[in-house]
Amino acid sequence: MTPTGTNFLDDMAKRSATRAHAAMAAVPLDPMRARALAAPPPKPLVLDRFDLIAEVKRSSPSQGSLASADVDVVAQARSYSDAGAAMISVLTEPARFGGSLEDLRAIADAVDVPVMRKDFLVEPYQVFEARANGASAVLLIARILGDESLARMLDACVEAGLTVLLEAFDAEDLDRSAQAISKHPGVLLGLNCRDLATLQEDVNRFASLAEAFPDGVVRIAESGIATADNAQAVARLGYGGALVGTALMRSSDSGRLAREMIEAGRVARA
Repeated sequence: MTPTGTNFLDDMAKRSATRAHAAMAAVPLDPMRARALAAPPPKPLVLDRFDLIAEVKRSSPSQGSLASADVDVVAQARSYSDAGAAMISVLTEPARFGGSLEDLRAIADAVDVPVMRKDFLVEPYQVFEARANGASAVLLIARILGDESLARMLDACVEAGLTVLLEAFDAEDLDRSAQAISKHPGVLLGLNCRDLATLQEDVNRFASLAEAFPDGVVRIAESGIATADNAQAVARLGYGGALVGTALMRSSDSGRLAREMIEAGRVARA
């Protein structure tokens, strides 16, 4: 099935809700919350002039398989961490990205930097589930959360002590996100340049919406960053970091590419 437009996000959100309800049937919210709050403290996110959130994902709807079935996801994450990535993003969505909570837990146990759960999270339960499985951060998608739901998710992140990367796709998302995070300092605000109608990337969006971010927020460029030059270009626009997955998963030397992106971005922000 080829995802199209917002139907893709709708489908992912429905699948995520189904998984959440199944998980809650097995372990209800209160025990999961208790398990999360008893887990080791989240690792702090340390930011510099420009940082890389390097992603581990086995496949993607737009690119298909990104790694062999026996890929060592822990070794992949360690290559990012050794290169200086500020945070490791781990896909946990199983149906279209081949991810799992097992990947999240294994990587969180193996690296010293914070690990972010990337999924289509729709229930506060999943925030606590992330912390219980080693996450220090979660990605939230503004487009699939109504205002009240987004507020509840942000409150859950505060209770769990997790860093948040809030993802937007356009000016309307950025405006809603700015209002939602006005009482939540420290939330990273990401702009995904992927067109939801075609799943193609439009890197010009980084420039056209660079001034639509609220003052003081750390801007993260998502999708469309494949080279050090790409990282330097978004850094020059004022972005404080980039979330990169596909290019790193496909690179024959992911550590070197990660290091080159970080260095290029920091030169631009010096």
